[in-house]
Amino acid sequence: MRAATGWRHRVRRLPVAPYLFIAPNLLLFSTFTFLPLLFAVYISFNEWGLLGQPHFIAAGNYARIVEDRLFWRALGNTVVYSLGTVPTSLALGLALALALDRPLPGRSLIRSTFFLPVVISGVATAVIAAWLFNDNYGVINAVLQRIGLPKVNWLSSPSWALPSLVITTLWVRLGFCMVVYLAALQSIPSDYYHAAAIDGASRWAQFRYIVWPLLSPATFLLLILNVIYSFQVFDLIYVMTGGGPGFATTMLVQYIYQSAFITSEMGYASAIGVVLYLLILGFTVLQWRISRQAQNAL
Repeated sequence: MRAATGWRHRVRRLPVAPYLFIAPNLLLFSTFTFLPLLFAVYISFNEWGLLGQPHFIAAGNYARIVEDRLFWRALGNTVVYSLGTVPTSLALGLALALALDRPLPGRSLIRSTFFLPVVISGVATAVIAAWLFNDNYGVINAVLQRIGLPKVNWLSSPSWALPSLVITTLWVRLGFCMVVYLAALQSIPSDYYHAAAIDGASRWAQFRYIVWPLLSPATFLLLILNVIYSFQVFDLIYVMTGGGPGFATTMLVQYIYQSAFITSEMGYASAIGVVLYLLILGFTVLQWRISRQAQNAL
């Protein structure tokens, strides 16, 4: 009896206001993210073509993934695209942030110019990039011919289509990485630089022993976000190449779209989606553990 009275007393003292504030977000998250995720996992164990009842086939879709060479080709394209975009965008964003973290004429305008592609919709950016890289009337080929170089089949050649997408992605992500690194740089106390200068530390030594270690949380954040963006890229490729020529630029999300809405294999598309989710989750956990170990070692 005394225990029951104490439990009721603790329930009465439980603050309700915080839960009321987060309730709308929890409701939206559950409705549009968590429940569809659970439904995708359920459908991945079924054969379903959008019409009719799903037919349970256990792990049949996952067994098919293992033997599907198009899946492995799409996964390989996604990995190559990620390797081409993630480290390069981080390095260029850091270099740009270091260059613009000092007094310059028109500094705000320069920062805004680099950040502009981030606020433009992905489809609009892809349309502009497709026009720039167009094989026949693109601006880039016109510049190459003006300086005496041959034209390049940027979007119709299997060898150049993926590099064209990587260059466009770098153009989009450069501003975002720059802003995050700028915020991290401006949070470093100036006393650290003054103390290092008094000790005779060079610019490189200050960057290596002060700036780079203090930028590790920002680098970790950008690394995770960029990998997720790279594994989820769709609109840019859909507009610029449509996954072609052939299968040269088809990524995992593009392959999921084709399986779900072109060949109407919702179960197989859901299984690929679950595999993609596990890949991103595994990479995030691995990178988080590596980051924690590096911070503990400092």
